Amino acid sequence: MNVQIQRLAWFVLCVFLSLPALAKKEGELPGLQNPGFESQPSWFISSFLDLGEDIAAAAEKNKRLMMYFYQDGCPYCKKLLTVNFSQKAIVDKTRRNFDVLSLNMWGDREVIDLQGNSVIEKDLAKKFRVMFTPTILFFNEQGEIVLRVNGYYKPEKFSTALDYVAGKNENKMRFRDYLSVNSPAPSHGKLHKKPYFSSMPYNLTKRQKGNEFLLVLFEQKQCPACDELHKDMLMRKASEHEIRKFDVVQLDMWSETPLIAPNGKETTARQWAKELDVQYAPSFVFFDAEGKEIIRMDVYLKSFHVQSVMDYVSSKAYVKEPSFQRYIDVRAEELREAGVTINLMD
Repeated sequence: MNVQIQRLAWFVLCVFLSLPALAKKEGELPGLQNPGFESQPSWFISSFLDLGEDIAAAAEKNKRLMMYFYQDGCPYCKKLLTVNFSQKAIVDKTRRNFDVLSLNMWGDREVIDLQGNSVIEKDLAKKFRVMFTPTILFFNEQGEIVLRVNGYYKPEKFSTALDYVAGKNENKMRFRDYLSVNSPAPSHGKLHKKPYFSSMPYNLTKRQKGNEFLLVLFEQKQCPACDELHKDMLMRKASEHEIRKFDVVQLDMWSETPLIAPNGKETTARQWAKELDVQYAPSFVFFDAEGKEIIRMDVYLKSFHVQSVMDYVSSKAYVKEPSFQRYIDVRAEELREAGVTINLMD
């Protein structure tokens, strides 16, 4: 091997060995250093890791501190992030009432604990007796743990835990008593099927039922809002009348279901949802005949709004009126003049 080849080989080796360090420094390629890494919500707080300051900062905003211990490769941490925190009602409730601080159970970052001592993450995890992940600790304004969640809670139970701490109920009753009184019905646990849904294989460049427009429903199995959508909103005659004007494809947003996207690309439901930046379940995404997205509905809405957004697309009102809010105001007024009772919260 001549000198030039030796130098080139040495340079390539140095670059390769430096990649993990660069990834750690710049926050890129996390999987290279941490197999099983799962992205966390951008609204988790960025902190100097001084717990006393973080609790005080939360209190100033009339919030409490939620400390989330995780580890890369933890399947239930992933479930917490992808199932619970993909539901807008849970995200809104969490952001409204808590500052969320995430700590790695095996991490080496320095943290100032509540006694003012400098410790690293993994030693703090030992101090708080974190045995597995996820473990979530809720602190009151005095730095006391008012609720400890060991392991994964399904969305309905997790939402009740948020209510318990946000409502400062720890001095009124134990969480198990609160849960027995306030726990909502569990979610269905599987996707609801409708006879008018398109069937596999999914080639979304074509229309199975011959309709001009495509409606893709991104859902997930543990999803109370999805249950309500199917058991209430889509059971109404007006809703079914509107939705049958579309080719409707239902996708589990976390599944590896193969499909051909409207742009002709072969992909999976999970990957396509990520590319479209679908954040919540359920999400309605509407496409025109050329495969261009028209509008999406990824917020919690009641029946009139669900029906209206479908009519907005199928009637092609979006072509003349780019503002959906203006359109729905006019539609509501026209229906009222025709003698139809409009209840926006029904």
